[in-house]
Amino acid sequence: LTGRTLPDAYHDALRWLHALGSVSDVPDYNTTQKEVTMTMQVLHPLAEPMISKLFIGGPKELEQYRQEMLDGILDFEVAKGNWAYTYHQRMEKQLPFIIRELRRNPESRRAVIDVRDWLTDSESTDPACLQHIQYFIREGELHCKVLFRSNDACKAAFMNMFALIMLQKRIADELGVKVGTYTHRANSFHVYERDFGLLEGYVKRLDGTGNNTYSFTGDWEELMTSYRPQIAKEVAALKEG
Repeated sequence: LTGRTLPDAYHDALRWLHALGSVSDVPDYNTTQKEVTMTMQVLHPLAEPMISKLFIGGPKELEQYRQEMLDGILDFEVAKGNWAYTYHQRMEKQLPFIIRELRRNPESRRAVIDVRDWLTDSESTDPACLQHIQYFIREGELHCKVLFRSNDACKAAFMNMFALIMLQKRIADELGVKVGTYTHRANSFHVYERDFGLLEGYVKRLDGTGNNTYSFTGDWEELMTSYRPQIAKEVAALKEG
């Protein structure tokens, strides 16, 4: 599926999952799921409106997740033994290579971040869903392509995509190039049985006449920024606890 904006692609993917998803068992979680293989391409990732109303959370949750992914604000949970990994922890040591490689050769096909850690994930009950990220510079634009082995359509996908686009922008800014397309492939784009009704409600909203998006620039960006002190305080308390 291809969309001009992030919500365009995400909303079409929800419709596709609802209409064409096949139901299968998920023995690891003692439930069932509706599932499709999904590839979403966002032609203009920073174009407005950028925020979908159809995700679990609000500006605080989206800002915290952005900071988790880009800045590693919860990486300490790994050291404390509470989590096996964070995406930021697995990516941060590889990001300097991405910058060096694309400066060395802007046409490179080698700018790949491996998120999957085979030794850890093959024995984990919570292996990484995000597998790898690849960056290309073509005609002065930084394109990003990501692969998820598994992606919860209603409760994770939008926040994943938003944060990864913010990371794409950060890298593009450092390289002095424009942001190009964002491509998001989920081999299992799914919704669990407990959330079948949530997906159906989302699709009904999409088929209605209301507006299902917000602009990021302006109110939402200001709201996300306004939550930073509260997030910092809560993270500090977790770190000390």
